[in-house]
Amino acid sequence: MLPINCILHPTDFSERSRHALHMACALARDYEARVVILHVVPPPAVGYGEGIIPPEPEQIIAWGREQLDHLDVPDALIAVDRQLEEGDPATLILNVAEEHHADLIVMGTHGRTGLKRLLMGSVAEQVVRRSKCPVLTVATPFAPAERRIAEPELVGAA
Repeated sequence: MLPINCILHPTDFSERSRHALHMACALARDYEARVVILHVVPPPAVGYGEGIIPPEPEQIIAWGREQLDHLDVPDALIAVDRQLEEGDPATLILNVAEEHHADLIVMGTHGRTGLKRLLMGSVAEQVVRRSKCPVLTVATPFAPAERRIAEPELVGAA
């Protein structure tokens, strides 16, 4: 059995990240592990000319801290650390995983395809490729699978 003492859960506060958090907490409960919840604020984009003015970096960091501090963990008995970083998400996820000696990274995916994926890349994909520990990506809601009993097929029935 893989020993799991620390699970890193990077979050962007999306619905898919929320599902990944539930998976991380279920695993932490089963393995009696702690969970490190990480939010990475990407570096501010520089824009020129007229158009939309992005919020100040301090506002983005304050919003991220607020979201992180108020993120509900499904099981109050799980040991949780919360961490906020600023910079390149994939690089910082990997750095934090090493700092905390994470045994597993559990993160959501956005399922980008085509041109969006080519232009924007995938943080999850970069983490999977470069991580020194196993990475579990969660693309759909976590729910126990239903067991269905198949009805016998009647041959020749009309």
